[in-house]
Amino acid sequence: MPFFWLPDKYYILLVLPAALLALWAQMRVKSTFARYSRERTYSGLTGAETARRILDANGLYDVRVEHISGQLTDHYDPTQKVVRLSDDVYGRATIAAVGVAAHETGHALQHADSYVPMQIRSAIIPITNIGSQLSIPMILIGYIFGFQPLVAIGILLFSLMTVFQLVTLPVEFNASRRALTILEGTGMLSGQENAGARKVLTAAALTYVAALIVSLANLLRLILLFGNRRDD
Repeated sequence: MPFFWLPDKYYILLVLPAALLALWAQMRVKSTFARYSRERTYSGLTGAETARRILDANGLYDVRVEHISGQLTDHYDPTQKVVRLSDDVYGRATIAAVGVAAHETGHALQHADSYVPMQIRSAIIPITNIGSQLSIPMILIGYIFGFQPLVAIGILLFSLMTVFQLVTLPVEFNASRRALTILEGTGMLSGQENAGARKVLTAAALTYVAALIVSLANLLRLILLFGNRRDD
């Protein structure tokens, strides 16, 4: 009987390489962010000031900009209509801070524009959360008792997390594209500074690609381990 939580040949062949890729992506985004967090902007704009300026320029006066503790914890909350910026972004006048702040306001612009991929991602979050909690228990219970339909349901629930990761890609890429267009068009960053912001956001985007690959690897492993019990 396979045990999901123990290493096996599928883990070694599929999941481990994907996990190593995700680790590399995390290390790259941290090192790139750290590099451009040491380079101040000529404009002197902080992350919070950048976000507020972009929001106001697009008529989003009702979207708040708040500070949140932690590192790289920046995000936009569509339910509260608030852009939350971390310690190294909110009050810092660096290329990294401005780039990240502009990216998060890009999500606010998506929300205001009813950007379809963002709407899809928001719609599937509740069932994705259910899947993350119930998928593995359902697969194991179904496998132990030889009830293949329960295994199939568990795998289907797990696949929703992969769908979520897939839908996340256009949401994040589009937010970065909006951010860079705004920064270049408004002159909030100079030419070389824009190149630095692009590197920061590109490194961040790789983490979402890696997350999708990890999710796909885990899904394929589940299918190979549990998806055809009748051949055991």
